[in-house]
Amino acid sequence: MPHATQGLSNTEISSEGRAVLAIADFVCFIDEMDSSCDSVGIDVPESLLSRQKEEPIMSNDTRIAVDVAKAVFELAISDRPGHVSRRERLSRAQFLAFMAQQPAATVVMEACGSAHHWAREIQKLGHRVVLLPPHHVRPYIRRNKTDRSDAKGILEASRNDDIRPVPVKTVDQQILTSLHRLRSGWMLERTARLNALRGLLRELGVFIPVGSRQVVPAAWLLIEDADSKLPEALRPIFAEACREIREIEDRVKQVERQLEAISEQLPAVEHLRTIPGIGLLSSTALVGFIGNIHRFPTGRHFASYLGLTPREYSSGLTRHLGRISKRGDGYLRTLLIHGARSLLVHARKQQPDRLREWANNLAKTHVHNKAAVAVANKLARIVWAVWKHERPFALMAKAA
Repeated sequence: MPHATQGLSNTEISSEGRAVLAIADFVCFIDEMDSSCDSVGIDVPESLLSRQKEEPIMSNDTRIAVDVAKAVFELAISDRPGHVSRRERLSRAQFLAFMAQQPAATVVMEACGSAHHWAREIQKLGHRVVLLPPHHVRPYIRRNKTDRSDAKGILEASRNDDIRPVPVKTVDQQILTSLHRLRSGWMLERTARLNALRGLLRELGVFIPVGSRQVVPAAWLLIEDADSKLPEALRPIFAEACREIREIEDRVKQVERQLEAISEQLPAVEHLRTIPGIGLLSSTALVGFIGNIHRFPTGRHFASYLGLTPREYSSGLTRHLGRISKRGDGYLRTLLIHGARSLLVHARKQQPDRLREWANNLAKTHVHNKAAVAVANKLARIVWAVWKHERPFALMAKAA
């Protein structure tokens, strides 16, 4: 490699110069301490130089950590790592007005209640919003838990690149998630009312066959039968309980009708429903809670995000894979496992394609629940592929 001192004799080069030349022979990149981009006399790969020129330098590295609450917001403003330059404690009415006066910065919050709403409003003001998982922020809070320490912990956690942020949900996504949350709550309430009614009738010597559909018709027969064992004092109360259960079921059906109407406007839902074991509830829940499937590089990452992959506990040459991690959203995981159980039931009757054939063979060698989780993992990977490539699922015929 030619140097700027080429042509000089060894006697004309000092010992310091020879040391510099020896160092220059091993330099293949510009040191970060050198602000110059001059590559004369230094062998610098062009890819590194072009990358260094293309990447813009952030003019404002200010980060604003916000501890969101119902009425009072605690803010910690930092202009460099490990230092809080300013603190503010604002009411809900003052919060947006204060953020509108701040220059464009990175605003960091926990992904908690109302955080997505505030994130959308802050983005409209020109700020960049980062939502962090609350359970990843907790280790950064030292000593006592207060609003000030929470804001400082959020600030420190935001500088850890290993913590993946939570995408900000759109209003359309939150419509879907709200419908699912209401339906899930009403289903739990319906189950509690059915169990209470069945248990009270059992105390009176009336035993109802297993099945949620059996309870209300059997209770109505007892209430309308004047010769039944049901005491007169309980007849109007039990009748009201039966009507309450029917009302809850009507609400659930109304939610499902609303989900069906919304799904007609979402191509992703239409594609996902072509997958065996994925129906209206699973497809709309996935679109609502996941949002952007492209943030997962592979189907394996998506299945791991849903907690359908084994929990690993390894050290040295010993590798141990345990039960599924159960990380991520438990509601989505439940829907996929229910869909896998449905797929296994149908696969037991017939195997018209390779997916059901594989599921049926798996069920023969594993217990039902383990096979259901394995099929749910497979469904999660299929969901990722169908959703990302934006085309319906094509069933492949069995091998001859």
